[in-house]
Amino acid sequence: MKQRKAKIKRITKETDILVELNLDKYSKPEISTTIGFLDHMLDLFAAHAGISLKVKAKGDTHIDDHHLVEDTGITIGQALKTALGDKKGISRYGHFLLPMDEALSYTALDLSGRFYLSYEASIEFQKTGFNYDLIQEFFYALASNAGMTLHIKMIKGRNNHHIAESMFKSFGRSLRQAIAFTKGKKIIPSTKGIL
Repeated sequence: MKQRKAKIKRITKETDILVELNLDKYSKPEISTTIGFLDHMLDLFAAHAGISLKVKAKGDTHIDDHHLVEDTGITIGQALKTALGDKKGISRYGHFLLPMDEALSYTALDLSGRFYLSYEASIEFQKTGFNYDLIQEFFYALASNAGMTLHIKMIKGRNNHHIAESMFKSFGRSLRQAIAFTKGKKIIPSTKGIL
């Protein structure tokens, strides 16, 4: 069977991003975005999704991290959409409740081809380090470009890092379920005959 993989290059005046992924093979993630926290979250996501993911990205982080985080989400979303192809035989849906110490997050997703994002998380503002508001921007960009319905909800949590980890890991586990092949005939998982 042909492996589901994609290589997407995105260059704008603000960012330069290369994403390679393989949904049918796991290898240690190779992530380099110049934003240490984003590297860590993408590493966790790929490991829990059970996919091969390479990301090489740079951008105008001298302004702030917004463009690079958002454009990385866009490029990963495009790569997911390309790799999934016609989606024949996939489970389509995934959901996962994931604890990370005191934090608990729930993700549910549908690889429907239709974009929707519901994101609920109360993360405290901090003056230094990563801007946690950008997590929502990342998932918005990824889901809209992948054609994914995505619900992410922080159930509880106190530590920003733990909350973020629980969301990225939960997303990875949910995607792992959704991209998995079902047993039997490889059909498109929709009564419409198309996704």
